[in-house]
Amino acid sequence: MIDKVDLKNFSLDQLVDYVRELGLPSFRAGQLFSWIYRPGITGFEQMTDIAMELRQDLAGQAVFSRFESLLREKSRDGTVKYGFRLNDGLLIESVLIPDDDRHTLCLSSQAGCAMGCVFCLTATMGLRRNLSPAEIVNQVGAVRDEMLKQDQGGITNLVFMGMGEPLANFNNLVTAISILTEQRGLDFSDRRITVSTCGLAPKIRELGLKTKVNLAVSLHSVRDEVRSRLMPINKTYGVDELLAACRDFPMPRRKRIMFEYIMLDGINDSDQDARLLADKLKDIRCKINLLPYNQTKELPYRRSPAQRIERFQKILWQAGYTVLVRTSRGSDISAACGQLAGKQQD
Repeated sequence: MIDKVDLKNFSLDQLVDYVRELGLPSFRAGQLFSWIYRPGITGFEQMTDIAMELRQDLAGQAVFSRFESLLREKSRDGTVKYGFRLNDGLLIESVLIPDDDRHTLCLSSQAGCAMGCVFCLTATMGLRRNLSPAEIVNQVGAVRDEMLKQDQGGITNLVFMGMGEPLANFNNLVTAISILTEQRGLDFSDRRITVSTCGLAPKIRELGLKTKVNLAVSLHSVRDEVRSRLMPINKTYGVDELLAACRDFPMPRRKRIMFEYIMLDGINDSDQDARLLADKLKDIRCKINLLPYNQTKELPYRRSPAQRIERFQKILWQAGYTVLVRTSRGSDISAACGQLAGKQQD
């Protein structure tokens, strides 16, 4: 049996190389690329500007995968959690977050995660494996197609903040971003794509050199002893090394790094924590996103009280920072990372 090649694992340049290996002219890659990401295209037989004989030859040795069946939970606030079953039986998650003027899709980059952040349910699963570029982009295609069927508009923003550490799957991430931003692919602006990292400092500059996407950093504390307890990656790349990498991240003046800060009651939410955070982020073009913790019965952490979050925000405002407080979404469904996959696993 022929092990068929999945064309969705190729960037456009890689697809050019593949068609050349087949003895085909380079322009065939552009034709194929412009077809395989269109809504409703499921087979080579639909590619009407390619000769039938060539379509049959391609079907004998290649496929372009797509996600078919969805596990789906919808919140009262409109947030939708999707679960996608992979070919090897693993489950990954995506979350669609609607707002007045945008629809943001939160993407997974790995099945499970090896980073071990203690407040995250995905970490309890451990790392199963990296996702292929096709498995990353197919999350976008599947949700887009469902939204089109329901006449809900389109996805406007993509954030790599789902299951897994994106920079630990670096090559596949970069290939997926190339597909997502290619006009003949999924045609997203790099300004509408954000990659979040828990702190793989050596890969941060490389991300900025190979893509033009936005960077978000899951910070959660700037005290090494606290951050190491919450996020074991800090034992390898401490706060100062991580922030030095952020200062070195190449970006135009109009862009800023987003620092994500989960508010955990009694752990990282004191006035002293806020003042130290303001001091540590000096000279970094950034904004700060305070995240009320999305509580789950499986983990012991609790959300900081609203008054404490407001006080924390005020201290940072007074220090001159742009500070947002993210509204907690999907609390009545399995919206926290790993919840839906964990339930299915159980």
